[in-house]
Amino acid sequence: MGKNSNNNNYDFNIKINRSTISKQKLFVLRLDHRPHRDLRISTHTALVARAFGMDGIFFSGVPDKKLCEKVNKVTENFGGDFLVRTGCDWKKIIKEWLSQGGEIIHLSMYGLTLPEIIEKIRNSSKDKLVVIGGPKVPREIYSIATYNVSVTNQPHSEIAALAVFLNYYHKGQEFYYEFKNAKIKIIPNKNGKKFAT
Repeated sequence: MGKNSNNNNYDFNIKINRSTISKQKLFVLRLDHRPHRDLRISTHTALVARAFGMDGIFFSGVPDKKLCEKVNKVTENFGGDFLVRTGCDWKKIIKEWLSQGGEIIHLSMYGLTLPEIIEKIRNSSKDKLVVIGGPKVPREIYSIATYNVSVTNQPHSEIAALAVFLNYYHKGQEFYYEFKNAKIKIIPNKNGKKFAT
């Protein structure tokens, strides 16, 4: 299975070689990627997902080889395993995820407040697919989701919602992840930029 393959056979059983507080698989599905408008925001969504300890990201919408290449290059340099797929059928991904015993967590400004529901989500032994919106979230998502989670009740960015959710989910431990086989490692430093290669 290539990292930037765009077929519709979804294999969620990728190897995870980073430290994590969760034994469950943790993927994100970003709805309705449009290469001509969304390349930057979609790239940032994938980078947040990776840096905050997720195992991979699926994009429904238009296939985008350039997006896959950008994210894979970061993973190659900074280490770890991270799967990125574009041009996915969101209905098929969700159907297969649920059929394999996973649960769907939909982030928006509607639903149960994040601080009130996060412990239940964290304590669940099921693999998690976090769904975040594109231009317009299909109404069907709200009824399919295991959890509809509000990250504030105000309009906001799906990137911010994902980061806040993952910080709550991991209890801040994402700051201490070690990504194996990294070519570049950032070294905490009071002044300036320090890294090891």
